[in-house]
Amino acid sequence: MNKDIATPIRTREILEKYGFSFKKSLGQNFLIDTNILDRIVDHAEVTKKTGVIEVGPGIGALTEQLAKRAKKVVAFEIDQRLLPILKDTLSPYDNVTVLHQDVLKADIQTVMAEQFQDCDEVMVVANLPYYVTTPIIMKLLEENLPLKGIVVMLQKEVADRMAAKPSSKEYGSLSIAVQFYTDPKTVMTVPKTVFIPQPNVDSAVIRLLLRSNPAVTVRNDVFFFQVVKASFAQRRKTLLNNLVNNLPNGKEKKSLIEKALQDSEIDGKRRGESLSIEEFAVLSDHLSKAFL
Repeated sequence: MNKDIATPIRTREILEKYGFSFKKSLGQNFLIDTNILDRIVDHAEVTKKTGVIEVGPGIGALTEQLAKRAKKVVAFEIDQRLLPILKDTLSPYDNVTVLHQDVLKADIQTVMAEQFQDCDEVMVVANLPYYVTTPIIMKLLEENLPLKGIVVMLQKEVADRMAAKPSSKEYGSLSIAVQFYTDPKTVMTVPKTVFIPQPNVDSAVIRLLLRSNPAVTVRNDVFFFQVVKASFAQRRKTLLNNLVNNLPNGKEKKSLIEKALQDSEIDGKRRGESLSIEEFAVLSDHLSKAFL
């Protein structure tokens, strides 16, 4: 008899048993389709040598499928009400640790050092709560963690932005930030019908494989991202306008910004969304002479 958590009947049984009600503020949508969970684990290429970090395990639907294939799973759950449920649903698996922590405040580096000593690689695999998707992914990338990659389900629109190419309407500072650290690929789209409760939007699963070195080499990473952010501040404005208005003391340094554009061989009348990550690297290095 199929006892998987991720079926409509079993999910409802568990929720009723514990009198669990969904908190909108935590963006809780539980998956009720084991085929989709299996495919997520496939895309993450989880093996008996893999350690997995999961964020927001819910009632353990994805955790269970990960536990069957991984060496070890460590799940961060912020909602205290789910802890007894997870203890129950995941009791058959001795390779799962649930941490009652907010992943955004957690010291993931230490957790990895303590929990995954005997794993050859570590993947992050999760069905992320929509409202904190971007901060969680940026934390994972900026903290320079020894991860192989990240495979997460998120809002389709956010996945599109992460994987977007220059000159598309989805392309922006998030695309560049994610592509600076990883090679992103949307591997599947997921209809809203496979969740309880149903979200208002469709979802996608994106795979972010970490690069051994960033996509571009820049003199100063922090300033590079500052330039990128400034360039997209108002999408309809030209690059020159955005840089003058959004870099610190940009108005006083307008002539220096114009010179940096000229030295970079980039037309200041272009819009930020038309620049490749390589062009942003060249531009930020020239601008850094005036600003740093």
